[in-house]
Amino acid sequence: MKINKNKLIKHLHISLLGVMATGATAALPDWSDAGYLNGAGLPSASSFTTNNNCIVTASELSSGFGVYANDGADDSAGLQAAVDYIGANCAGNYQNLSRIELPSGELNINTEIHVDTSFLVIRGKGNNPSASTATRIVFTPNNDTAYLGMSDFDLNDLTDAGGGKGGWIWPGRGAFRVQTRGVHSSYANSYNSAPANRKDFYEGSVNFHWKHKNVTASASVGDTTIKIQDVSNFNVGSYVWVGAANTNKMYDQQNVQNADRINMHMRQQIFKVLAINSSNKTLTLDKPLEFDLPVNSTGDGSSAISGSYNSRAVALTMVEGVGFENFYLTQTGPSGYTAQDAKHNYNNLDHQRAMMGIVFKWAANSYVSNVRTFMTGSHPLVTEMAINLQFENNYLEGSWNKGKGGNGYVRGSKLWRSLIKDNTLRDLRHLTLQWSASGNVITGNNIDADINLHGGWERNNLIENNTVAVPYHHRDCNPGCGAGDGTWYPVWWAAGYHAGGWSGASGPRNVFFSNTMSKQTSEGGPFESYGPYGNNNNTVYQFGWDANGEGSKWVHLALADELISTWTHNETKDYTALPNVGVNANCTYSGASLVSAVDAISCSGSGSSSSSSSSSTSSTSSSTSSSSSSSSSSSGGAGGCVNFIDLSWNQKIEINVGNGENCIRVDRNLAGNAIRFWDSDTNSECNFRGVATSVNGSGSLSINSNYINSSAFSGTVVMLTPSANENCPYIKVQAYGSANTGSSSSSSSSSSSSSSTSSSSSSSSSSSSSSSSSSSSGGGVCASYTDVAMKTATEITLNGGANCVRFPENLSGNTVQFWDSESNTSCDFRGTAQAVDGGGAVSITSNYKASSSFTGRVLRLTSSADNACDYIRVRAY
Repeated sequence: MKINKNKLIKHLHISLLGVMATGATAALPDWSDAGYLNGAGLPSASSFTTNNNCIVTASELSSGFGVYANDGADDSAGLQAAVDYIGANCAGNYQNLSRIELPSGELNINTEIHVDTSFLVIRGKGNNPSASTATRIVFTPNNDTAYLGMSDFDLNDLTDAGGGKGGWIWPGRGAFRVQTRGVHSSYANSYNSAPANRKDFYEGSVNFHWKHKNVTASASVGDTTIKIQDVSNFNVGSYVWVGAANTNKMYDQQNVQNADRINMHMRQQIFKVLAINSSNKTLTLDKPLEFDLPVNSTGDGSSAISGSYNSRAVALTMVEGVGFENFYLTQTGPSGYTAQDAKHNYNNLDHQRAMMGIVFKWAANSYVSNVRTFMTGSHPLVTEMAINLQFENNYLEGSWNKGKGGNGYVRGSKLWRSLIKDNTLRDLRHLTLQWSASGNVITGNNIDADINLHGGWERNNLIENNTVAVPYHHRDCNPGCGAGDGTWYPVWWAAGYHAGGWSGASGPRNVFFSNTMSKQTSEGGPFESYGPYGNNNNTVYQFGWDANGEGSKWVHLALADELISTWTHNETKDYTALPNVGVNANCTYSGASLVSAVDAISCSGSGSSSSSSSSSTSSTSSSTSSSSSSSSSSSGGAGGCVNFIDLSWNQKIEINVGNGENCIRVDRNLAGNAIRFWDSDTNSECNFRGVATSVNGSGSLSINSNYINSSAFSGTVVMLTPSANENCPYIKVQAYGSANTGSSSSSSSSSSSSSSTSSSSSSSSSSSSSSSSSSSSGGGVCASYTDVAMKTATEITLNGGANCVRFPENLSGNTVQFWDSESNTSCDFRGTAQAVDGGGAVSITSNYKASSSFTGRVLRLTSSADNACDYIRVRAY
C-alpha cells in the first residue's frame, strides 16, 4: 500500500492525541482539564447543600447512627448506614454536595466502608494524630474482610461457590471504597447466596467488560465514533469505557515476549457519550481515540494470541462527586512488627490484610484533600477505572505490605485526566501511572520513592515541578540485597521485554519538566542530582517519543541499536543523545508550568533518531507504523537518508522512493536475518531497479529482478538508491528472521553483497532466531542467541554444540547457575561456558555448576568432545 505521507503526519499530530485544544501549544498535549470537574478546582463552600437533612453532623452521627469517638467499638456499620442514608434521601449534584462530618477523636472500623453515594463529602476535624481535635480512623480488618486463605499475593486464590473470584474485587479491599455496588442480573442468585465475605465479588459486576457489547467495526487513532453491537444501554452524557483487544502486532512493537502475550485490553479509556445513532449503532465520543481499535485480536491482520478476543464498549455505572477531607487514617499492624521494621522492607509483612486506604473504582470527579495516612495495609490511594480525580495536599506515609502483587504504591491505574498535586509521600514503594493512564498531571509533590511509569501503554502524562530524593535503601531486594542488586532511581520506565510480564511497555509522550530529582547511590553517601531528567531546567523531556523536532511518534527506549530489555541498570543512561533514543529533549519552556503554557513552547532540531525501535504511536495500525520521519546524517549512521520508513518485523509494506522515502528503518538488527524486495502490487506497470545498502551496518544488494532477498545485511537502516535510468519508484519490502537463502535470487543477492562480515556469511546457520553474531574477546562467534531474563531458570537447546545465552544486564556481581535438564532427563550436558563480551569461564562437569566470575551479558556454551546432550538449564541472579 502506498502511504500518503502528508495525510499521515497530520493524522499523527492532530487526531492521534487530541492535543491541539485550548491551553496547550501544538508541541504538547493539553492538560488543562486534569483534575476535579475538568480542572475547575476543588469544591468551595458554595458547592455544598444548605439542606440540613443532607448534612450529617458529628453529633447526629452519634445520636442517629451510633458512631461514637474513643469508645473502642467498631463504627463500620454506623458509618455505612450514614452513607446509605444520604444515598436514599439526597439527590445532589456538583453544586449541591451532601456532607458527613466526622467527630474529633478516634473511630474504629473493621470492614470496608462502601461509598457508592454520589455527591457526598466525608469530612473530618483535622489530620494531625497528636491533636485532640483531629479525626483519627483506625482500620483493623476483621476475618470477613481479610484475605484468609490467600497465598502471597494472589486474590484469585479466593473463590465463591457461585463462580465469583477474588480477582473481581481488584485492586483489593480498603478502608473506604468509592464504587457502585450494582450487581449484574446474571449474578443475582450468586450474590444472594454468597456469604458475607464473598458478596463483594459480585458488587460492581454491572461494569464487568465481559458482560457488555462487542465493537463491530474497526476505528483508528483520532476517530470519535465507534460502532458496536447494540446501543440501547447507552445514554447521551453518560460514561463509556472502550477497550481495544491486544494483538500480536501491538506486542511485536513493544518487544513483549511470546510467553507474556495474553488476550486482554491493554489499551483502554473512559469517554463521555456525545451522541447516539440507533440506526447505525454508533456512539460519538467526547475525545478522540488515543489508540487503534480493531474489531478483535486479529482485526489488524495479526495471528490469534489464543483464539479471537473482542474489543468492547461498556456503559458504565459511575460514582461521581465523592470527596474525603481532613482526617488521619491508619491500619493496625501485624503482630511483632513496627513501622520502622517496614520502612525499607519490600516484602509483604501481612499479605492477608494488604488493604488499601481509599479505593476509587469506576469513579469520576472525586477527590482526597488534606488527608494523612500512616501505615496502610497496601496502597494509601489507588485507582482503577477513574477519571477527573484530584489528590491534593495529602501526607501519605508507609505501608505494611510493599512486596509482590503490586503493593504499597500511590497507584494511578486506568486513570484519566486526573491531578496529583502538592502531596508528600514517604516510605512507599512507588508513585505509579500504569495501565493506559493518560492525560494526568503529577505536580508539586515531595517524594522519597520513584515516579514509576509502570507499563501498560500509559501515555500523554505530565510530571512537573516535583522534588524527588530517593535513598539508597529504596531497593526491590530489601532486605537481603547483594552487591549486584539494583536500587531504584527517581524515574522508572517500563521496557516491553520486562514489563510484558504484567502488562506491556510504557506508551508515548510521558513528559517530565522542571523536576528536582536526586539519588543516594551508596549507603550513607550524598544525594546526587539525577540528570538530565531531574536537573530542574527548562527542557521538556518526552519519554517514549522520537527526536525529530517536536516528535511525532512513539519509540521504545534503546541504547544504540538495541532496545533496552529492562530499566534496571539502565536508569542513568542519556536517551536524549545519539546513538541512544527514546527521549525527546528538543523542546524548552521558560514558564513555571506546562499546564498553563500560554506562550509558544520552543522546539528545535531535526533530530537524528536512528532508533531500531521506532514505531508509530498507534500500536496496531500497519499504515501508521510506516510513517516517515525527518532526515538524519548523524553518528547514528543514517547519512544520505532523506526520510525514514519504519518497518516492523515481518511486516510487508510498499514504499515510494520517489517521495523521498529512501531509507528503511527496521526494529531490530538484520544480522543473521533476512530482508527481501519485490515488485509493486498497486503499481504493476513498472518495476523498481537499483541498490539497497546498509547505512549503519554492512551489506548491499543489487535489485535487478522482480524478487530478491538477502541475509547478508547487518545494521538497522537500509538505503534504497534507484538506478540512473530508473523511472519506477515503487517497491515492497519485508524484514524477517531465519531466511532460506537457497533460491537463485538469494544466491545472486549474496554474490552482490559488498560485505564480508561474519554475520553475513552465516547463512548456513540462519535458522537460529536471533540478534547479531559476536566475535568479541573471550568467546568466539555465536551461532545463535537465547535471551534469558534475570532470576529466571530457562531451559535451552544447543542445536549443534554452540549457542550463546544473552542476559538483560551485566553479570558482574551476579551468579550464573547451570544444571541438568528437567524435560530431557536421559542425558546431562558437559562442556564450557565462556563470556563473549566480558570475562570469565567455567567448566560444566557435573549436574550442577555455579559461578560468580562472569562479566558481560553474553555467554557462549560449547559442548565437550564427548558430549551427547544438547539440553541444559541456566539462571542468573
